[in-house]
Amino acid sequence: MRYSTLAFSLLFLLSLGSLQCVSTRSAPAQGRVVVQKKTVVIVRSRKLAGYTPERRKATVSYPIIVSGITDPVVLAKVRSLLNLKNVFDMSLQEYREDTWLSELNYRINYNKNHILDITFTQEGVAAYPDSQEKHLAINLRTGALIKATDVFKRESLAKLATLVDGKLQAEMKATIEEVNQDKTIDADEKKSVPELYEGLKIEVKNLDDFSIDDKGITFLYDAGFPHVVQAYQPAGEYRFSYAELRPYLQREGAPQSLTR
Repeated sequence: MRYSTLAFSLLFLLSLGSLQCVSTRSAPAQGRVVVQKKTVVIVRSRKLAGYTPERRKATVSYPIIVSGITDPVVLAKVRSLLNLKNVFDMSLQEYREDTWLSELNYRINYNKNHILDITFTQEGVAAYPDSQEKHLAINLRTGALIKATDVFKRESLAKLATLVDGKLQAEMKATIEEVNQDKTIDADEKKSVPELYEGLKIEVKNLDDFSIDDKGITFLYDAGFPHVVQAYQPAGEYRFSYAELRPYLQREGAPQSLTR
């Protein structure tokens, strides 16, 4: 009888421990959302695609928030921001009725500490292949996009813009020097490159687009060069550690304290 009681107790403890382990594994991490990828293959009519059969199909992948946000108002805001129409100003039906798009996809850069950092990319072909990106950093507490004034001291934004712009200017200077040393580039093209960079400057108004991770912040800048000169477009990604940004941050302990 004593052995039976001991065996029953042991089985009970083991089953309890198993239930606790399952519960821990299934519970979402605090401050993050569970995202499910939805993929749709668009099939266009032969009449629309014409003599370019490769344009008959396009693949569209977009995120769906499954769980992690309990406030229905906040959830609705986040889902609205991730809606295709609000990303590239094209709905699924509009993509179906146009032959440009080949593929639309996304990548999640960061998903914790109440921050969802995500980048959408679309690729297509018109007169030439082209692609665009749209980046969003979302505050999962409020459902709003994270702006520079949410993270950095207002009085420090001008100095911060100067700091970021320094990296842009250094990048452009290095490109000009590289072009001038390249013997395969003719004189007219060498002369035109500095002209492309005239007026390019990161200002306070450009600080709202940045990507967040555990180690720092990357400011994003799109110079918007036309396709024929995109080879000379600045990379537009200027990274700083939280240590470097400490004088400008509203609160320490980033990224845990970036949102509230």
